[in-house]
Amino acid sequence: MLLPDYDFMSDTTEDTSTRFVTFITPNLKRFDLAIMTTNRFYGKKLITDLQSGRTAIVGQDDLDEEGYLEFAYKLTEEEAADLRQFLEFVVGTVNFTD
Repeated sequence: MLLPDYDFMSDTTEDTSTRFVTFITPNLKRFDLAIMTTNRFYGKKLITDLQSGRTAIVGQDDLDEEGYLEFAYKLTEEEAADLRQFLEFVVGTVNFTD
């Protein structure tokens, strides 16, 4: 089957590493996360909340941005604070290589 006249901007395949983490915060909020490490996104992580299906590209700069986790994962401020505290240990520095 041939694809219609799509104009591909990119089409690459790469090996990635995925970490699956389940934890309950002190406020009794459960998180089930898939944290993908890839060479794309300047070293940021691709993090999926498996309960909601929401995915975001997350780096330290995103954790520092007010409201980012609340918006990306539809969380309350309290839930986002708990998630941010965990992600501080997961997300490394951003590497601009391009």
